[in-house]
Amino acid sequence: MSKNYKIILLPGDGIGPEVIDEAVKVLNTVSGKFDFTFTFTRQLAGGAAIDEVNNPMPNEVIELCKNSDAVLLGAVGGTKWDHLTGELRPESGLLKIRKELGVFANLRPVSIPHSLAENSPLRPEAVSGLDLLTVRELTGGIYFGKPVGESGYGKEKKVWNTMIYSVSEIERVAKVAFEWAKKRNGKVTSVDKANVLEVSRLWRDTVNSLHQLQYSDVELDHMYIDNAAMQMVINPRQFDVILTGNIFGDILSDASATLGGSLGLLPSASVGGSVGLFEPVHGSAPDIAGTGKANPLAMILSAAMMLESFNENDAANLIKLGVEKVLNDGYRSSDLWKDGYHLSSTEELGSLTSKFILELS
Repeated sequence: MSKNYKIILLPGDGIGPEVIDEAVKVLNTVSGKFDFTFTFTRQLAGGAAIDEVNNPMPNEVIELCKNSDAVLLGAVGGTKWDHLTGELRPESGLLKIRKELGVFANLRPVSIPHSLAENSPLRPEAVSGLDLLTVRELTGGIYFGKPVGESGYGKEKKVWNTMIYSVSEIERVAKVAFEWAKKRNGKVTSVDKANVLEVSRLWRDTVNSLHQLQYSDVELDHMYIDNAAMQMVINPRQFDVILTGNIFGDILSDASATLGGSLGLLPSASVGGSVGLFEPVHGSAPDIAGTGKANPLAMILSAAMMLESFNENDAANLIKLGVEKVLNDGYRSSDLWKDGYHLSSTEELGSLTSKFILELS
């Protein structure tokens, strides 16, 4: 009996609905080649939900997400809602859904096929064939630590944030990194600032202990954040899986996002709870919404990550091969187009990916 996956679609705003349509198209294509099916349910999120019910993430939507197998999110926000503040901002809905789903690890892969190496700000030979994954702790560290405060006035005014991690918080995200490394090339680079910060010394000790007890078959090394940032632009291909805390992961994942030359190629996932959230790195790009210029490949690759979370690895790999063939055959969205390539619309890129999946399977 085939498995049916219940997927909540949150198309959101701007180009979100366009790119999520192409991801659904590709998922339906690949499911026809394997022993599983999908039930998709569309719900409002972000600015679209604000316009309809004055709430960027309605409680009934959250309940549906909790009772699903996964959530696919297009993008939220846009200039239309920039005047809103606090919990009414579209982006606050993202924080709410992440908290409610209990996700604590953000996965940010960067893969650069040879055909796209020329788009990188680095030398093509430095990034050609790059395939790295950043595992960022998402719900702790200095962004969420207490106390936060301020005191005094004028030149005596002081403000403070607190970086704090517990052993259990470090262990759970480190397990995610080690498990992903076992699926990949078997190497984890843990990034910290243990030469300066007490919290980083706990981070390093905890990662080492977990490695020795459960993951000695995975190669582990450590790197200070300043050196890691430098290595990201000198020799990024040395990395397989990068494991790091919230603020360092914020820095490194954004730095790695520039290596391929376009955010339109970068998927992401937030996992660790009972239900994962999968979304492209790019924003809602309202200036090109409805023009057919949006690049759907990041959303399609986010759908492939979703399949990996279900252990449907053969299906996920087939999607990635389909995307790679689209790029290798010279099809480009407007963000990547140059003379000599085929300028393709959002819908065309999704259809081409589906076509190549059928040919490759």
